Amino acid sequence: MGTTGNKETADFTPLFDEKGLIPCVVTSIAGEVLMVAWMNREALDLTLKTGEAHFWSRSRQELWHKGATSGETQKLIEMKVDCDQDCLWITVEMQGQKQAACHTGRRSCFHRVVGKDGKLAFKE
Repeated sequence: MGTTGNKETADFTPLFDEKGLIPCVVTSIAGEVLMVAWMNREALDLTLKTGEAHFWSRSRQELWHKGATSGETQKLIEMKVDCDQDCLWITVEMQGQKQAACHTGRRSCFHRVVGKDGKLAFKE
């Protein structure tokens, strides 16, 4: 099997962007896309260490433990990295009463459908 540079390796060497961030797709155990967020090195390390999702808030410029204030935490089930190691995908089990990943209180941040006419329709 061929390799692409040093990417096909068993070494986990995530590639952070120039701001020190890496995108992270978050899905439920059932495979539903819940959200997309950003991690810096500290958020990534804390996620692996604690078993709960941590992210970097670009708007607040601070570390963010998902659900710390709302109680809607995300238990890490699995973390994957893409072939270039520049994007993460985590599977989580939602913890909390509402099972909400979105700050709007909805289960998923992807709760609007874009119609062919360019208008939005809510799916929840």
